[in-house]
Amino acid sequence: MALEDASHVIIADLLNSRTGQTLSESRRWRISTALSGLFREFGIENVDQLACLLERPGEHQLATRVVEALLNNETYFFRDHAYFTTLGNTVLPELAKKRADSKKLTIWSAGCSTGQEVLSLAMLFCEQPGRWADWTIEILGTDVSGKAVEQARSGIYSQFEIQRGISVAQMLNFFSETAKGWKVADRVMNMTRFEQRNILDFPPAPGRFDLVLCRNCLLYFDPGTRRTAFDRLASGIAPDGFLMLGAGETVVGQTDKFEPASCGSAIYTRSAAETSIGVVLSGAAR
Repeated sequence: MALEDASHVIIADLLNSRTGQTLSESRRWRISTALSGLFREFGIENVDQLACLLERPGEHQLATRVVEALLNNETYFFRDHAYFTTLGNTVLPELAKKRADSKKLTIWSAGCSTGQEVLSLAMLFCEQPGRWADWTIEILGTDVSGKAVEQARSGIYSQFEIQRGISVAQMLNFFSETAKGWKVADRVMNMTRFEQRNILDFPPAPGRFDLVLCRNCLLYFDPGTRRTAFDRLASGIAPDGFLMLGAGETVVGQTDKFEPASCGSAIYTRSAAETSIGVVLSGAAR
């Protein structure tokens, strides 16, 4: 194995150990590109020098910076708009029927990146005030990236970021311009909270979530790790709740915890066997 190849393996193993994500050989070309800013900041000339630095004791901060740089935080407001149409027109009305007595919905966006998906969901509720006026809506966003979560908590975005997926009417309705950027309105932020958390960790509230979104995250896991992720997601969803995956993801052939739902593509429910188990957990959590 060439020295550079060995260095790539060290960096890929670091990413895997911290996040569970697999950086396959076909994707290792990303390393130099993603880390170019870090190379300039630390005066590092190549991946071999970086690998040597990472092997030294006490380089935890550098390792964290490397992992953060390698994570794909690509996202934007109302990403894949048709999915939000499905949520607004089908999934959320179905959940409204199921939760008519409690008038409370709890949603988890797993792998939320810098928060646009969470805030897009909150905007959906704000745009239907008649339906949700007397409801309690709680939306939790989690991501393995501490840097991404920090921005999500700030609720501040650049002109470029809010123009991606946001109409002019939504921009004027839900954002105000500040010296630091465009700030999300309090009535949107008040529905949300953000935590740094790995999808592979046990869920923050077992059996509690009515809807879980985990879009475009599982693509980066190997089959075994993906099964673990599905196990964690299943244990977080209420027995009659829903899971939404990304366009390139499916549960078919990946897990026996979920099955396709009847309310739209990329929407899944807990499998029959899982539901019978989950009733006890959900009852205890609510």
